[in-house]
Amino acid sequence: MVSTTLGPASSTPLERDARRINAREHRVRPGEIAVGVIIGRMSEFFDFFVYAIASVLVFPSVIFPFVGALTGTLYSFAMFALAFIARPIGAFLFLWIDRRHGRGVKLTIALFLLGGSTMAMAFLPGYRSVGILAVLLLGLFRIGQGFATGGTWDGLPSLLALNAPSEHRGWFAMIPQLGAPLGLLVASAVFAFLLTTLSTADFLDWGWRYPFFLAFAINVVALFARLRLISTPGFERLYESRELQPSPVLEMFREEGRTVVLGAFAPLASFALFHLVTVFPLSWIILRTSEPPVRFLWIEIAGALVCLVAVMLSGLFADRVGRRVVLGVSAALIAAYSGFAPQLLSRGNAGEWTYMLLGFLLLGLSFGQSSGAVNGSFSPRHRYTGAGTTATAAWLIGAGFAPLAALLLASHFGLIAVGAYLLSGAVCTLVALGLNREWGRRSA
Repeated sequence: MVSTTLGPASSTPLERDARRINAREHRVRPGEIAVGVIIGRMSEFFDFFVYAIASVLVFPSVIFPFVGALTGTLYSFAMFALAFIARPIGAFLFLWIDRRHGRGVKLTIALFLLGGSTMAMAFLPGYRSVGILAVLLLGLFRIGQGFATGGTWDGLPSLLALNAPSEHRGWFAMIPQLGAPLGLLVASAVFAFLLTTLSTADFLDWGWRYPFFLAFAINVVALFARLRLISTPGFERLYESRELQPSPVLEMFREEGRTVVLGAFAPLASFALFHLVTVFPLSWIILRTSEPPVRFLWIEIAGALVCLVAVMLSGLFADRVGRRVVLGVSAALIAAYSGFAPQLLSRGNAGEWTYMLLGFLLLGLSFGQSSGAVNGSFSPRHRYTGAGTTATAAWLIGAGFAPLAALLLASHFGLIAVGAYLLSGAVCTLVALGLNREWGRRSA
């Protein structure tokens, strides 16, 4: 029987109430953990993609009408990067809250801040109404999103991995990654519906605001789903045994900083491709063609479905040949893809479909196993903090500036430069995997 006398860092009344209300017989099965993980990750990625799509379809006209379309989109992507810069700061502060007040308090604050920052964008005035204040408010809300995302790490993917049978670890590793294609699918569908049913004037006036309201509602649902799981006796046992207990960040870096660095670079192939098939191509098509944006959103919806299937396939492949092999082979395939695929965006409808569907297929295979690629190298004492810190660093290095860099390179040097950018990410992944294996041998 698990002791109910827990320190303030491991349990709070809010967490215990969530368990009593939601958890059947005070226990949660691995399948229920998986559902909670998927809901939590989908809510985060829905927020992510709502902003990303709006940064192409809305903000250049509403917030940056004083510059040209290309410059306005670049400014939007610069704002996009602010969240990734703020995220490590938020992660550091929320780890302190986790240690002092419990994971339930941390998650409640973080998710309400994330949802509140997202919903606040729904009330954002345009530049023509308040001038430069609109730009400042967008930046502030974007920083709020990033700061809050730093506190959304709950350890549930680690809990899922620790409950996974040894022969199915690849399958369980891919489950949290399903949130990305699901979030993209829902966000793209919402924007496609609005663009189809509203005039352009109505969409830019008030229609684009509805997805931001919806994001807040989804975050509330995700909060309760996650509180239910972190409040179970199984989670508390792992927490008390230090498997899921936060350790001091500086101490973790001193003892296992090398693993953080490797873990941050290992998923760069998938993280670079992530933005080059979701955010960047939408901006390129809008800026370079006269095609209606809703048509390309439907391509993204089809791509998200392909990605969803590919993520699941990555789990099956990883259980047969190993996660390292899947990551290495998919990085090599992404490197090959980078040599020809970006140019397809200038080859009309057939080229766009080929670029997107093939890209989403490779993304699913690589992204499905990219989470925590080297987390098994962390000691139990630093696993929770190390995993969260590694994820934060990987998104900052591999994702934060990707749309801005890709559009800037493409607009100055052509689509071939986008391929070179993607190739650099694939090389980083292969090098990191090789170093991790070599250092692992030396430590054995």
